[in-house]
Amino acid sequence: MEFQPTIVGFLCNWCSYTGADLAGTARIKHQPNLRVIRVMCSGRVDPTFVLKAFASGADGVMICGCHPGDCHYLEGNDKAFRRHQLLKQLLLAYGIEKERLRLEWVSASEGERFARLVDTMTAELLELGPLELPPSLTKVPGPCPETVIQGEVAND
Repeated sequence: MEFQPTIVGFLCNWCSYTGADLAGTARIKHQPNLRVIRVMCSGRVDPTFVLKAFASGADGVMICGCHPGDCHYLEGNDKAFRRHQLLKQLLLAYGIEKERLRLEWVSASEGERFARLVDTMTAELLELGPLELPPSLTKVPGPCPETVIQGEVAND
């Protein structure tokens, strides 16, 4: 079976999600590899969300927000930009190619741009191949450090 990359997309509710919706309602064709998670603002995408997406099997992560200066929360996309810069360095330290993480600005009227971004990222990930994480990174962080033994919680 041919490799098809899975992309997790964190889309801003106000601009990017609406742009994605426009692509769909306008029937603009694009690759079906994106799994959308709507967030109120790209600035609310915590770095652990990105790491958890990779640990859960995503081959790529795309964060989409409002264009600079158009954020409904004033500075959310600035925060997303700073986090993206740090995440790229962190991913490289883990041995994950920087091309697997993208930050893009998509407005509500840019359905065609959104579709092109999905197609472009899908093509790039097809060239890179599946993400192969070391076993130590494939464990998805849980909500607490306790381990469960036969239905009971044991503290280490």
